[in-house]
Amino acid sequence: MKFAFASHANPWRAVAAAVFGVASLVAASSAGAALFEDDEARRAIIDLRQRVEAQRVTAESQARTDNEQLRRSMLDLQSQIESLRGEVARLTGQNEQLLRDVTELQRRQKDIAQGVDERLRKFEPSKVTVDGREFVADPAEASAFEAALAVFRRGEFPAAQAAFADFVKKYPQSGFRPTALFWLGNAQYANRDYRGAIANFRALIALAPDHPRAPEAVLSIANCQIELKDNAGARRTLDELIKAYPQSEAAGAAKERLARIR
Repeated sequence: MKFAFASHANPWRAVAAAVFGVASLVAASSAGAALFEDDEARRAIIDLRQRVEAQRVTAESQARTDNEQLRRSMLDLQSQIESLRGEVARLTGQNEQLLRDVTELQRRQKDIAQGVDERLRKFEPSKVTVDGREFVADPAEASAFEAALAVFRRGEFPAAQAAFADFVKKYPQSGFRPTALFWLGNAQYANRDYRGAIANFRALIALAPDHPRAPEAVLSIANCQIELKDNAGARRTLDELIKAYPQSEAAGAAKERLARIR
């Protein structure tokens, strides 16, 4: 009786118990849902981490690939630069050699031109000055005169006479002719060909009476006349010398000579 009374006396306990049971079921259900949600979150996080890691690995791999390609490109570029440097050096060397070749060719051309000019000058007339007179003479003409004069200076008078005689015959219009006649007469005087010497000295005076050698030629005529024992003729010649060339050294010598032969 007491038990029944208790049940009937406190009905709220049964309600409370029932509510607690329902609450417990709800709580248990909520806890299970929360647990399920945590697992999903963990799986999502893991999946995200895996994707991030995969992306990182892919990025690192791509970076390594890019770096390797860049390194190869840099090596290729460096190789091309070195090749270009070698080519530039080769071309520079070729240019320097070409410059040396051009310089050498220019030098040779200059030497050849000078040689040609010198050879041409040997055949071209040029101005010469002999006994204070300037005139134009062929190189061969000048050479022949100098050669004859050199023979005379060596004291080879027969050879000098022949050389000057050949010269005046070969070059009758030469500017050297008056001087050649003078030395031809002196060579004949040395060879004691006095008459021949007188003829050539007179030829000089007739050809160029104002020639610097003319007074000496007149004096030489007088000397030849003295050698021929023609003192009268020598005196006349010396008088003519003093009158024609009074200021010359030969005129002074003529005065002394006149004093001795009178």
